[in-house]
Amino acid sequence: MTTSRDPRYVGYRFPAEVIATAVWLHFRFPLSLRMVEEMLAARGTTVSHETVRKWALKFGREIADRLRRRAPRRGDKWHLDEVVLTIAGKKHYLWQAVDRDGFVLDVLVQSRRDAKAAKRLLRKLLKKQGRAPRVLVTDKLKSYAAAKRTIMPGVEHRQHKGINNRAVNSHQPTRRRERQMKRFKPPQQVQRFLSIHDPIANLFHLRHDHRPASDYRAACAQAFTTWAEVAGTPLAA
Repeated sequence: MTTSRDPRYVGYRFPAEVIATAVWLHFRFPLSLRMVEEMLAARGTTVSHETVRKWALKFGREIADRLRRRAPRRGDKWHLDEVVLTIAGKKHYLWQAVDRDGFVLDVLVQSRRDAKAAKRLLRKLLKKQGRAPRVLVTDKLKSYAAAKRTIMPGVEHRQHKGINNRAVNSHQPTRRRERQMKRFKPPQQVQRFLSIHDPIANLFHLRHDHRPASDYRAACAQAFTTWAEVAGTPLAA
């Protein structure tokens, strides 16, 4: 028997509201799967952390894809940065792009930090954004300049470590999750997790500064309304 009218949840023993809440908790906050299991138990729902993991992979991907299709066009000033991730004792690099407002445009986990890797990121960004930026902001890594000359030669490029704090700070959620998960395992896991995490984080990227409390509450309510629509059910109370 199903407890949801949404066809995505047909055949699942738990109500759609429980599944959507588990997915939201896992990707919205730096919580381990066992922490999500415990939080659901506190609400009277007994479910294993392995079940939460399977829900996160299946429904998280579908929700992220829907959010990505509904997302508004982002700013035309792109901030790019890369950070080292140690995975199974080997160095990898998490390349990330955000716009001027801090919304994540895309991420790419690669084993190299050269011009070829930078070109791959720029091509991926152009394909997803459907346009070139007005301004590209990076640190002084020479790979960015080499890639930009080939992929988007007409774009203004500003290279300075001090003006790229927005991109540098955008890595903080990944670092917090990395610590919670006691380091990421294969590179594919990082890419898969962040491709789901970032659209959800973008939806709830609500800045408190320079806005009245009433405006913030309205924006928050709208974010939850959008979540309810893409998840096929409102969050559990």
